[in-house]
Amino acid sequence: MSTKNSNTSQELFNLNGKPSFGQALPLAFQHVVAMIIGCVAPAIILAGVSGLSESDTVVLIQASLAMSAISTFIQLFPFIKFKSYQIGAGLPVIMGISFAYVPIMQSIAQDADVGTILGAQIVGGIVAIIVGIFIKQIRHLFPPGTVVFAIGLSLYPTAVNYMAGGAGSADYGSWQNWLVAIITLAVVTGLNHFGKGFLKLSSVLIGIIVGYVVALGFGMVDFSSVLTAKWVQFPQPMHFGIKFEPSSCVAIAVLFAISSIQAIGDFSATTTGGMDRMPTDEELSGGIIGYGVSNIVCAFFSGLPTATYSQNVGIVSSTKVVAKRVFGIAAMIMLVAGIMPKIAYILLTIPSCVLGGATISVFAMISMT
Repeated sequence: MSTKNSNTSQELFNLNGKPSFGQALPLAFQHVVAMIIGCVAPAIILAGVSGLSESDTVVLIQASLAMSAISTFIQLFPFIKFKSYQIGAGLPVIMGISFAYVPIMQSIAQDADVGTILGAQIVGGIVAIIVGIFIKQIRHLFPPGTVVFAIGLSLYPTAVNYMAGGAGSADYGSWQNWLVAIITLAVVTGLNHFGKGFLKLSSVLIGIIVGYVVALGFGMVDFSSVLTAKWVQFPQPMHFGIKFEPSSCVAIAVLFAISSIQAIGDFSATTTGGMDRMPTDEELSGGIIGYGVSNIVCAFFSGLPTATYSQNVGIVSSTKVVAKRVFGIAAMIMLVAGIMPKIAYILLTIPSCVLGGATISVFAMISMT
């Protein structure tokens, strides 16, 4: 490798590094494919419970991707700095729609509608901002090692369910699902341990590609939704309206407070795994304040509650790639997918078993961190 290429490669491991587009793109795409199913699944689940039409479901899916991108940008590039406070952590994280809110959102949707969820989300965002302002005073109550370890362990059931085909799927637990998942896991693990350079850094992406090809051979990939999807459709502000119902606001607000504390673990795992240090008070405070602000913005654009994505934290720990340019490109891919439904549906053709096989090793990395 030439000195110039070597220097460019080192930019990947620098928070403010400027790796070439060719180096950054596959690593960015790796982050996108690791989170895409988890990002849109809550919208699909909620649409089913709410009895939304196909067109409204697409609006919710689009908003999930586009608003996750905006939330990621807010975290990557802090703004409105005032004294020791800022909006955004300035750390290499990926934001996405959180599964933690799904049970309570389902309950609200059954008794009310999506607009009621979005109204409660605004209240939750305000709660998160308050937690972020006072995080310096309460940070010591939540030892990062314990929080990170708990996050890693709690994610294993999600990965195993994905490996089996995704909870609720017609072929859940079939031998084909397990075989594809294990092949994917073997590729990711093998490249992590024995690969070098690009192969090691892109182990998750390569594993997903191999698993996808095997899944194609088993006829597990359905392109019908891709063929019927539109090419361009912009997110629609206030499409579902916004309503405030007291009990829903309280329930969502409590979850936002808990997720704000979980964010301590995700931010800590990111910095310890990728930069060998703990996050500063300013980074934690800015990250949680940014979490609150972005969720308020999301609500006005029909985006469901977001949170830091632990599977992407695991990729950071595994690859040590922390250049914000990589994550910015990932956010751009998410944004484009959010306004081009056909691209979003192509990503959605990746079988759950493939993602499960790829991410279970990532979750193990979080626990080890």
